[in-house]
Amino acid sequence: MLHLSSHERYYFYNEVVDMRKGCYGLCGIVQNELKKNILLGDVFVFINKRHNQIKLLQWDRDGFALYEKRLEKGTFERPGTNQNSTDILLTHLQLQHILQGIVLKSVQHKKRYTTLV
Repeated sequence: MLHLSSHERYYFYNEVVDMRKGCYGLCGIVQNELKKNILLGDVFVFINKRHNQIKLLQWDRDGFALYEKRLEKGTFERPGTNQNSTDILLTHLQLQHILQGIVLKSVQHKKRYTTLV
């Protein structure tokens, strides 16, 4: 079961990915292109060219966890992106909306108190 937590960091890879890649192929993207340490436990999100397949990769204390979802109909939305960046930091709510098919621009949040960490 996939659990999205506000305590995790979610990085969306802003390039098209060949979905034939497994854990180690996606690990190579994280280390060589994003220059991030996969062993910190961050979640990395990858999407294919047709936007109908998504993969989430995370190091889970003693091994890799790979979540994959392929849509039979429809597409995943890519978050509003800065074209110069290869990765975008998402919130757990944004990722949840992407996975559920909610249009990100239509989401409106009311102001809430937050503490700066």
